[in-house]
Amino acid sequence: MASYDSQNLLPGSGGRTNGGNISVVSSRSGGGGTNNETEKSPFLEPVRLTPAWEENNLPNDELNFRERNRKMFFTLYYLLTRWNLLPGMTMERAKMELNPPRDKLRLVFLTLMIHGVGTLMPWNMFITAKSYFVDYKLSQNYTGVESEYATYFLSSIGFASQIPNLLFNWLNIFINLGGNLTKRIVYSILIEVLVFVVTVVLAMINSSEWPGAFFWITMTTVVILNMAGGIYQNTVYGMAAKLPFKYTGAVVLGSNISGTFASIISILSSQFASSVRTAAIYYFITAMFVLLLCFDTYFALPLNKFYRYHELLKEKEIESNQRANAGARPPYWTIFKQAFPQLFNVFFVFFITLAVFPAVHSDIKRSDSNFIIGDDLFVSICCFLTFNVCAMLGSLLTSWVTWPKPKYLVWPVLLRAAFLPLFLFCNYQPLNITRVLPVYIDNDWVYWGIGIVMAFTSGYFSSLGMMYTPQSVEPQYAMTAGMFAAAMLITGIFTGILFSMVFPMVVQYNFLAWLH
Repeated sequence: MASYDSQNLLPGSGGRTNGGNISVVSSRSGGGGTNNETEKSPFLEPVRLTPAWEENNLPNDELNFRERNRKMFFTLYYLLTRWNLLPGMTMERAKMELNPPRDKLRLVFLTLMIHGVGTLMPWNMFITAKSYFVDYKLSQNYTGVESEYATYFLSSIGFASQIPNLLFNWLNIFINLGGNLTKRIVYSILIEVLVFVVTVVLAMINSSEWPGAFFWITMTTVVILNMAGGIYQNTVYGMAAKLPFKYTGAVVLGSNISGTFASIISILSSQFASSVRTAAIYYFITAMFVLLLCFDTYFALPLNKFYRYHELLKEKEIESNQRANAGARPPYWTIFKQAFPQLFNVFFVFFITLAVFPAVHSDIKRSDSNFIIGDDLFVSICCFLTFNVCAMLGSLLTSWVTWPKPKYLVWPVLLRAAFLPLFLFCNYQPLNITRVLPVYIDNDWVYWGIGIVMAFTSGYFSSLGMMYTPQSVEPQYAMTAGMFAAAMLITGIFTGILFSMVFPMVVQYNFLAWLH
């Protein structure tokens, strides 16, 4: 009888060998008698070794041991998942952990960019439609009476937009407004769509006999729109913070594309529509379609393996953090302090930008009557279209260039304060205000160049600040930091709009003469 040692699979493991072949003794009957013969064929098929193992020159018995363990592990893992003995674990989830998926065709990046378009769509659609409200619905030619509604429309809509947006952005960090992620996004978008339906109806009907009522109904719709928009925007930035940092840049890029889109639709609708009323109807209906696109693409996100994989990673981080902290609330003050340098950058970029755009920027008139762009399109192109296109390009650049690094971003951000006096020195002529301050920059090309640089740096530095913020805190707090960044963005917009109200008073006096 053969001993146990003689049946080892590989030579050098204690078995008897013959010329390097494995020797196994057995009895075999043949012919008319019985005799013992030595079999020179292996008792079992040898295990196939992977090239990676063979290259390591490991002992054969260790290689067989590893291969058997690997097969046993995956067999056991498969059975446990099939029998639901590993809670929350599926074969698909296991495969994603073993082979992390990629963002094929950049679908998740594009989806978040679309949601970025949706977050600022209401704001951009209303401020870009300045001529519809000021020069048509609230004008003396349409209503037959002169009122202050047109004079203060842009500043009023700024407050009506940003106060609820600011309030709900900050509340959404500490209080789960509107339920879970899906409810917050779905309800917010549906409310925004309904408000745009009301806006389209107001454009269809004749409101010439009740301009005051039209003004306050419009302001009410803007308040409701931005209450929903504040929750939507904050939630989208928190959602993007689960992914690699460039996906937060995708949301910022989308918000800048939103302005470009609104400017182009405004120009096209005004040029091709038969009347101002028809142009406004087409213009606002387009916004509804964009929001419905955001609605559809949100439900497509969970179907993407790349997005599910990063949700899985974030869930594991949150579960680990909850176990470590016994379900304690996030340390908001600690997160805010750690992220504050980047939060300040986000705030200050938008403060400078909104102090100038659109209130001051849109009231700069053409200085040269022979300039290439006529009076009818000067504001639409040199202000709204230029700002939105250049801000979009600035945001897009951050996909390839991330300079300066987080520590030094504050210096170029602070230098942007120079845009405040530069725009005042251009041919800024606020409505119903007599300018006394001399116009120091009366070259339209120079003014246009200043506008391009201001817009480009706004898009570029705001994207960097938003992308750097989630990286400045511990990974489990990245989502909260992203929500803080969104709130600081809105805070910068609000304070910038508030500060822009000072500029009409500044140009009424030649303050430079006082300095001398």
